[in-house]
Amino acid sequence: MKIDVLRNHPNIITEVSTMIYEEFVLKTGSKMSYEEVVQHFSTVHDHTFPVTLVALEKECCLGTVSIVENDLACRPAYRPWLASLYTKPEYRGMGVGQRLTAETIEMAKKVGFKEIYLRTEEASDYYRKRGWTWVETVSDEKHEKIDVFKQTWD
Repeated sequence: MKIDVLRNHPNIITEVSTMIYEEFVLKTGSKMSYEEVVQHFSTVHDHTFPVTLVALEKECCLGTVSIVENDLACRPAYRPWLASLYTKPEYRGMGVGQRLTAETIEMAKKVGFKEIYLRTEEASDYYRKRGWTWVETVSDEKHEKIDVFKQTWD
């Protein structure tokens, strides 16, 4: 498995866009259109945020994750954020998400950050088991509870 920036693989932008649209846009009731998601992933960077990484096996996309400046408007001081971690169902349990997460942390380290945050509505146990520290629980504009976690390093 190889982890690389999406920008180097324009042939899978629509595939990544579809995964993220179905998992994080439709399921959350976001008003973002599919075309806006494709546009977003068509303009991601390779070394400044937002950056999207993909896990590849023989050019087949197994999953994706992004690093963004902010993923929770009510917490502008927290930055950067691991966002939209997604592994295709048939590749779950094979370490794809862990590799994507590890590469995200390495990228944040390289640009000088000492911590990285994430938000989750449903996967708190997943992140706790992987050493993430719970920071707080907040409510969003729809009054849903969001757990905020962080990972720190020296």
